[in-house]
Amino acid sequence: MVRKTKEEAEQTRKDIVTAARKVFHECGVSRSSLDKIAKAAGVTRGAIYWHFQDKAEVFFAMRDEVFEPMLGCTDAVLYDPSLVNPLDAIEGSIREFFRVLATCPDFRETFEIMISRCEYVEEFASVQEEVGRPALEFLEKIERMYRLAAEKGYLRDGLDPDAVASDTWAFTSGLLHLTLGCRKNTGLEREIPQMIAAHMALRRRG
Repeated sequence: MVRKTKEEAEQTRKDIVTAARKVFHECGVSRSSLDKIAKAAGVTRGAIYWHFQDKAEVFFAMRDEVFEPMLGCTDAVLYDPSLVNPLDAIEGSIREFFRVLATCPDFRETFEIMISRCEYVEEFASVQEEVGRPALEFLEKIERMYRLAAEKGYLRDGLDPDAVASDTWAFTSGLLHLTLGCRKNTGLEREIPQMIAAHMALRRRG
């Protein structure tokens, strides 16, 4: 009975997170209440408070549910020991990120929520830094890979590894915003692999 109760509690938590993603996406985070999430999940408001302290905690649970598997996919490419050239690893990991974005609806919805359906004001004013933490971690990872590429002689002469990493970080972020924003549903996604390859080609030793 205890095991069944734990399993049921975990399922309830998952149902709440799934419902929150749908409500956040449809209504925007600021207009989404715990009552709306509870109704969408088919649970009571008290059930939400059993698992989460507030809406912000629900928000982060929603993010982490898709981010952890995604990071597993991109890191597997970034740190693939069969890729001798670190620039190949960087290019492959960025391509994998956009592949997951295109093929995983939950992942895409989560990014759309964070980028265009969340106002970082009131109770969310203090969480913007935490929301952006994965992006900064990505920057740190590719900084290390660019430095390694420079050490191994794969990076084009005259390029500073950290500066180039910041450029790739900005490129990836901009491409993400275009994909989910003003260029959404314009066919841009079909061009992404070539755009990434062109971006990385400018960094490779000739």
